[in-house]
Order: sequence, then structure tokens, then C-alpha cells
Amino acid sequence: MRKTALITGASRGIGRATALELAAMGYDTVITCSHSEKELATVKEEIERKTSSSCTASICDVGNPDDVDRLFSLLGRLDVLVNNAGISYVGLLSQMSVESWQQVLNVNLSSCFYTARRAVPLMLSQGGGRILNISSVWGKAGASMEVAYSASKGGMNAFTKALAKELAPSNIQVNAVACGVIDTAMNECFSPEDMAALREDIPADRIGQPAEVARLVGQLVTAPSYLTGQIITIDGGWC
Repeated sequence: MRKTALITGASRGIGRATALELAAMGYDTVITCSHSEKELATVKEEIERKTSSSCTASICDVGNPDDVDRLFSLLGRLDVLVNNAGISYVGLLSQMSVESWQQVLNVNLSSCFYTARRAVPLMLSQGGGRILNISSVWGKAGASMEVAYSASKGGMNAFTKALAKELAPSNIQVNAVACGVIDTAMNECFSPEDMAALREDIPADRIGQPAEVARLVGQLVTAPSYLTGQIITIDGGWC
């Protein structure tokens, strides 16, 4: 029986690259995003054109538990869950609204709860599975002007470690990938000068690419089952 992978936030960036990577590895994919329907359809077409895997595309706000329940009602099997959907907020904490704070936490952290609680029963029924959470180095170090984002990723890291311990006896591995600066649309809020300054601080002397993160995800879904509860950093030696 073919295996199935669900990738959230898959219309672009790391999510798109991960969906293509897992499809190339032979996984049938289910891809979601919150509103970019045209871009998500393009990723689905690319997967089906380049690989022999099937792809289901669904608009889903993973920060909304009702949307997640609707999505999972369509799934009969799930082997890999990649929680990639995420948003950022750059600004002073004192000027951040309650609504913006809650939105960041809902999309970046609560979504992991909404998806994992539905994924676990499916994985238990087939004897195992993999859950991978796409985190950030700011979840470890914290970033000025990105308090909500840093807090949400720090929570994701703790969520990863705790859930890994809970699910290890059931052959479900839970790990996180903590990304440094990756060339995605999330960085469009920074000026070329800001990005150049960031690059100068990275020992690898370049910005990471989404495909590099995707390759790491691909390695983790086939890693030994003894590897669980880990926050694995990919940042060019930055932190």
C-alpha cells in the first residue's frame, strides 16, 4: 500500500519544496494552505507532472480546528505529517494587538495540536508514523521584534519533545527542524541591506534554500526509529 504524507503551508517555500521531495520519494501527498488556491493548484500540477505520486490539494486554515477536522475527515491513511504552515510578525511587542498575537500562536503552534491529535489515531491504526514540525532558530535563541514568532516556535520545540516521549512506545517518531535564514517569502519584509547584514553573520556566507530543508525532511522520514524528540538545526552554522 502506498504511503501518504500531509504537508501544511505547501503553496510556496519550504512547504512546496517538501511536498515535491516527498512525492519524488513515492509518497502520495495531501497539501494545504490557508488561501492561496491558485498557487496550491500549481504545486499539485507540478507534483503530478514530475512524479508518479497522486496529490490532493485542499484549502485549510490549520489555525482553525474545524477546518482541520474537515481535512482529516477525508483521510483514510497518514504516514507522515509535516507541520510547516507559519506566519511571522515583526514589530514592537508593546504595539502588537491581541488579535495579531493570537493569530501567530494559532497558526504556528495551536495548529500542531489540531493536526497531531487527528493524525495520531491514524498512525496508531497502522503501527507507526512520523511527525515533523518546521521550527526556527528563534525558537531557541529568541529574536528582538519577533517575540510572538519566537514564542510560538519555542512552544513548538517543547511540543515536539513532549509528544515524542508520549508516542515513542507506539513507533511514532516526532522531530523538529529548526531553520535559520531560508530564502522564502517570509523574509520579504526585510530590506536588501538587512538581508545582506544577516548573510554576513552566517558562517556559510549565504542564505539557505527551501530545497535544502526539504532534503533534510526527506532524510528524517526514513531515519532510524530511535531518532525522536530532536530539534535539528539547519542554519549554515549561524547559531
